[in-house]
Amino acid sequence: MKNKILVIEDDLFFQQMLKDLLSLEGYEIFLANNGIKGMQLFHKVHPDLVITDIIMPEKEGTETIIELKQIKPDVKIIAMSGGGRGGFLDYLETANEFGVDATFPKPFNNKYFLNKVHEILR
Repeated sequence: MKNKILVIEDDLFFQQMLKDLLSLEGYEIFLANNGIKGMQLFHKVHPDLVITDIIMPEKEGTETIIELKQIKPDVKIIAMSGGGRGGFLDYLETANEFGVDATFPKPFNNKYFLNKVHEILR
């Protein structure tokens, strides 16, 4: 049975890149472009891992992470950020405080990213 990964990312190019990268590794990928749609899919597909951007319209990644952890405290989450007003390090530090399994500044090294995904899903 394939592991299911929910990718919540508002940048459609980056979203597609992640889908392609993870699909080639044999994962079943579900896509959402904001936290609201991401939460709807989370309830529907029960993914093994959630990969979420931090800065998004409608519902940001930090809000989504908090909600995910309230619903399922042991949910596996990778947070990513390409910056914003405070820079990506501030956002990723905040995500770490909420108990994510890994954080990545965008852009990132695909090999290192995939190694972390495999490690988390073991």
